Amino acid sequence: MQLHGWGRFPRKDANLLEPSSPESFLEIVSEKEIAGSLIARGAGRSYGDSALADTVLSSRFLDSFLEINSTNDTIRCGAGVSMDTLLKVVIPYGLFLPVLPGTKYVSVGGAIAADIHGKNHHQDGSFCDHVERFSLLLSSGKTIECSPTENKDAFCATCGGMGLTGVILEVTLKLEKVPSVTIQRKSIPAANLEECMDLIEENEESKHSVAWVDCLAKGEELGRSVLHLAEHSQIGTKEYRSRKGPSIPFSTPSFLINKFTTQLFNNSLYKLRKQTAKRRSVNYDAYFFPLDNIRNWNRLYGGKGFIQYQLVLPLETARSGLREIIDRVSESGKGSFISVLKKFGNKNENLLSFPIAGYTLTLDFKNEKKVFPLLKQLDEIVLANKGRLYLAKDSRMSEDVFKSSYLSWEKFLEIKTELDPECRFASLQSTRLGLT
Repeated sequence: MQLHGWGRFPRKDANLLEPSSPESFLEIVSEKEIAGSLIARGAGRSYGDSALADTVLSSRFLDSFLEINSTNDTIRCGAGVSMDTLLKVVIPYGLFLPVLPGTKYVSVGGAIAADIHGKNHHQDGSFCDHVERFSLLLSSGKTIECSPTENKDAFCATCGGMGLTGVILEVTLKLEKVPSVTIQRKSIPAANLEECMDLIEENEESKHSVAWVDCLAKGEELGRSVLHLAEHSQIGTKEYRSRKGPSIPFSTPSFLINKFTTQLFNNSLYKLRKQTAKRRSVNYDAYFFPLDNIRNWNRLYGGKGFIQYQLVLPLETARSGLREIIDRVSESGKGSFISVLKKFGNKNENLLSFPIAGYTLTLDFKNEKKVFPLLKQLDEIVLANKGRLYLAKDSRMSEDVFKSSYLSWEKFLEIKTELDPECRFASLQSTRLGLT
């Protein structure tokens, strides 16, 4: 069947297998007659081709809960369990996931493979910083236990390793106690990028921090933004909630996404946020997962899909580099509805994890021929400023860009070769990047 990531580009005809148990995974992985590349796939929420291969192993049935320990604040579950299902289980205990991405429909295994980050990386790091251990099925059929102290090399290669070391079967996560799941949010408009970054620095004590950026604004308004700060409220509910919004039933005509509609949307959103900027209580679902309220929102970019481009620049080059990037995007007229700016804390030991101390900017572009020269220009700016791109969002990065920015790739490849000597685990992405 034909598969694709959340960006709906690229696409690949693949043999999709859905093993019903860890034992079934073992049987398939041990079957040497399966030809071509093999990769595990969680909820399909990576944007590009990191979960596309000749044979794709779905983890959807690795969805059991094995143990919740409210004394140690940990939970043990299958790798196919989603963030949404986890929240449904742990919230009644007064517990919460310490790191959440922008969608609740990511699987636990996928979260580890991408070492996802949230709006609180500057304080709490990335997802794998809160993983106590996981079991990893190797291409040999052997299952090993991995943690920051046991099989540490395999742990550091698998966390952020995009599924290239093996199949994650079972995970133990560290949770955090929260007074409620009601969120106190404060929105602050910023006249331009410089002011926005100043506000982020001034409010670094805020647990959650994310800014929407207007990437079509120019001149003195270049990078005008709205910064959203948030904390768990001391008074509020401890109940799971899931909003049910509209669904996009089909791919909309791609011509609807253009400079003028994007500019109209950005102008309207900025003026609205500027008028309503204040502190207010919102449900956790609305703050952490705003786009989940529109089901199948990826169809809004048309049948050819879209490209999400997420970069990070180190602190020393972030201000000038981001200004150059946003200026280039603004001049191109291809700024997106979804442009998000966050600050990262220090990087961890995981070899292919994306975050480094600095600032990350996320941009969405409709998939069209004219956007690729622009993205190549942005690549050059990122490299010149000692930054890199996020593998979980990538669908077109070159091998040179990857190897010039992920400086631990050779160490990763050395460990992968030990764990998977026949290189059975590979994806379209890993082949494109020269890792397989």
